[in-house]
Amino acid sequence: QLWLTFAPVADKTAVYFHISLEMVNWLSIVYLLISIPFGLVATWVLDSVGLRCAVILSSWLNMTGSIVRMFSVLKFLSLGSQSYWYLFVGQCLCALAQPLIIFSPTKLAALWFPDHQRATANMIASMSNPLGILLANVLSPALVPEGKHIPLMLGVYAVPAVTACALATVGIHEKVPPTPPSASATNSTSQPFLMGLKMLLRNKPYIILAVCFGGGIGMFTCFSALLEQILCEKGYSNEFAGLNGALFTVCGLLGAFLLGLYVDRTRNFIESTKICFCLSALASIVFAVVSSPLH
Repeated sequence: QLWLTFAPVADKTAVYFHISLEMVNWLSIVYLLISIPFGLVATWVLDSVGLRCAVILSSWLNMTGSIVRMFSVLKFLSLGSQSYWYLFVGQCLCALAQPLIIFSPTKLAALWFPDHQRATANMIASMSNPLGILLANVLSPALVPEGKHIPLMLGVYAVPAVTACALATVGIHEKVPPTPPSASATNSTSQPFLMGLKMLLRNKPYIILAVCFGGGIGMFTCFSALLEQILCEKGYSNEFAGLNGALFTVCGLLGAFLLGLYVDRTRNFIESTKICFCLSALASIVFAVVSSPLH
């Protein structure tokens, strides 16, 4: 997960590139800023151009961004203070890829799976993003015991990006299956992009759900990006902070897997959503109390 490459080793990154922690944080924040406008573009690409083109485009953007990031640590380029901006531009390219791939699971489930398998298929595909976050929390501290190992870390993270690009470009041939898996996949009732967007903005239950889900994503990204700085300030090591981030993600993956199986069988989507939001709110309150200066 290229998004969180530097967050688990923010202090060492700041020292290596001679920048502030705020500048290191921007390497993660830029993902969130770009995903807001480009999320609409990604939705249009998936609806109008197709799933195949969206996945291939995202893989090329991700690979290009990971390679541009490596320019920042090539000594023969003698970039000096400009090396940070190569990191930043690389992160921006990778950030453009993220909405395309994150929005793909729902389209994949709708086009390639029958009705009774869609929730599970969507859950499994969506787990790839938190799985990448898990790997970043474990790998970055392990690869960078000292700041001088940051070039090694960037090289290691470039390998899966290049591999995924090659696999997507060569291996994906069709944007829809030869035989539709269900009647709903054959007779799509989806609206044109702009009309569908207007309908969603007028749908109050959807707006409420979007705000609640957005708040949950906001908390998750905040914890993921800043956990190292929160814990290391209290004397914990990068490895311990990364372990906590990994545990945070593992529990989420396990919960998503079990919940996906449950709602596929019971169809209790609303009840499950309400319970999960309540548990998330309680857990956030406990974390805030435990990590406060009084403790």
